[in-house]
Amino acid sequence: MQAHESGYKKNRVAPVPAWVSLPSRVLLQRFSPGGLHSRLSILIYHRVLPQPDPLFPGEGDAESFDRHMGQLAACFRIISLRDAIRGLRNGKLPPRAACITFDDGYADNAEVALPILQKHGLPATFFVATSFLDGGRMFNDTVIELIRHAPGNTLDLDSLGLGRFPVETMTQRRQAIDQLLGKLKYLPIERRQSTVDAMSALIPVIPASNLMMTSGQIRTLHGSGMEIGGHTASHPILSQMENSAARADIASGKEILEGIIGERLRFFAYPNGKPGQDYLPEHVRMVKSLGFDAAVSTAHGAARADSDLFQLPRFTPWDRGTLRFTLRMARNMLRTVETV
Repeated sequence: MQAHESGYKKNRVAPVPAWVSLPSRVLLQRFSPGGLHSRLSILIYHRVLPQPDPLFPGEGDAESFDRHMGQLAACFRIISLRDAIRGLRNGKLPPRAACITFDDGYADNAEVALPILQKHGLPATFFVATSFLDGGRMFNDTVIELIRHAPGNTLDLDSLGLGRFPVETMTQRRQAIDQLLGKLKYLPIERRQSTVDAMSALIPVIPASNLMMTSGQIRTLHGSGMEIGGHTASHPILSQMENSAARADIASGKEILEGIIGERLRFFAYPNGKPGQDYLPEHVRMVKSLGFDAAVSTAHGAARADSDLFQLPRFTPWDRGTLRFTLRMARNMLRTVETV
């Protein structure tokens, strides 16, 4: 981490000038004035790469994330999710309140994102799927790494019923990844994993084993004042599971993380997070009964005083310019939040 911080300082981006951020704050405060009439914007991130990825040029990297955190700090009042929940409950949110969250538990959250958050003095909550800690890998990342490094110009997966894909260019590889993930995501978890294992046997690539956080990195985040939240153990689509299995997966992830940080987990994020598609009313009841204080989805919109604390919406614009960023955030505050 120290080596990364040292190299990063050479490319630090300038802070957002006050004359640029003032109109943004005025506009955002109109929609989020504080108190009972305020709106809470919760932003969602996944990875923050050390350098841009040629396969996914839109993925956040250190420089763009630093710029984005500068925009947020200049335009919003960034508070912890714990303080935000307290403010929603008692009607005392500050004006332009916002929270920062990360999903899944990628190692670059600790290695790249944490130093940038500390530079800007910003709190964040990290929702971690525990089955992939300490050398594990999510199924989607296995697919991505297999296709990224697959030899040749054509990938033949006909024997698995997945088709053939041209992979001569980065664009074609990205399209193949999108198509394959679309086919695999909603399969039953056992069938999905067996299909990915079969892909691994066919494609002569050894994917990286250091993509996800270690238990030690979880403790580092927690020791730095960051919040750790539950995200299940195996990151399943809860709506595709039997209720007993879904509850056990949520409970297992919570128990493992509590053992790592030595503290009760307060918050939960539904995997994938689309209301009515990825989670259902029974999963909301499970999360409540397991002792969480609140939960977040991936429905767009901003939370209000009367929002369901167990279905709080999240949103992230990656606009480079402060004006477009502000307008998109303001528009998001006006959206009707989808729940189950």
